[in-house]
Formats: sequence, C-alpha cells, structure tokens
Amino acid sequence: MTTEGVDIDKRRFLTQAAVVIGAIGTGAATAPFISSMKPSAKAEALGAPVEVDISKIEPGQLIRVLWRGKPVWILNRTPNSLAILPTLDDKLRDPRSKESEQPKAMTNEFRSLRPEIFVAVGICTHLGCSPVYRPEVAPADLGPDWKGGFFCPCHGSRFDLAGRVYKAVPAPTNLVIPPYHYVGDTRIVIGMSGGEE
Repeated sequence: MTTEGVDIDKRRFLTQAAVVIGAIGTGAATAPFISSMKPSAKAEALGAPVEVDISKIEPGQLIRVLWRGKPVWILNRTPNSLAILPTLDDKLRDPRSKESEQPKAMTNEFRSLRPEIFVAVGICTHLGCSPVYRPEVAPADLGPDWKGGFFCPCHGSRFDLAGRVYKAVPAPTNLVIPPYHYVGDTRIVIGMSGGEE
C-alpha cells in the first residue's frame, strides 16, 4: 500500500477524534437508559433509611419524620419523664416489652439506645390510627393518673413515654420501635441497625 501524499499525523488525529466523539456519543446515548434503572425518589423513600439531625430537638420536644410511608417520632425525653417511667410498670400490659416489636438492643426500660432519645413508629397497634403526644401531667380529660405519654383519640389507647401500652385499652402491644443507630452524637439513621443488637 502506498502512503504517498497522505499526512499520517492528520490521519492519526482524525482517527483519535472520531474515537473520542464516538465514546461521548455512546455515553450520552446510554446515560438515560442507565438512570432509568435507578429507583424513583418515591421508591427510595418507601424503603430507604432516613438520616435525622437530632441536635436541635429541645428536651420534651417531639419531631416527626417519614420512613417507609409511616410517621416516626423522635422524642427528647426530660430527666423528669425518665424518672417517671419505672413507676408505671404495674399499670402497663407489657412493661418489659417481651411481646413487642423492637430491636433486641431496645428491649430495656427506656426502649431506646440512649435513655433521653425515644424513637418509635407513630401508629397505634390497635387499628393503625396515629396517637397524639400528650406530655402534660394529669390533664382534666385524661385524669389524675396520667403522667404524660401518647393518647390514641380513635379508640382511647394509651401509651407511656416509652411507647408501652397501658392495661385495659384496645391496643394489644407496645408501639413499634424501628431499627435505628447513631451516626455520631447528633445524627441517627432510621431503617437499619448499627450492630447494637
């Protein structure tokens, strides 16, 4: 083959340019296809873990986040509310949480990894209503024995500030505690345990 009159450097440049442009074109053509295989934001929200900053939750304050389409409560319990919890055992259906749904590490009197931070699925275990946070002590509508907790307005179930169900109410079990773990001192991840179990 004769190469007379052919600029080898120009041919090499054009070949390399064609390869680069072809690679860019292939990448541009496959990018939408690859991104279509990624789950939608809605699908990710349904099952993905949720990271929450708890640094700004004041003592006694409850915040709500959504995990798997369910409300999850994060409550910063006060020292006074923690002191009340052990005094309620005789009024509760399952004070030691032996029949309740929670990770093994949360099977303690506080039903939490750290006593002051309480995390629970905010759905009544009776028929799925969402109880109301009632931190006040002895309000007129709940009676003199009420020490603060969660009240379900649908059918009257009552739970203490550890999500433990009172006796003689419709709810059969304590509130569900989701798997969660701490990422540092001020962040938690709901939806996966961190080996505390």
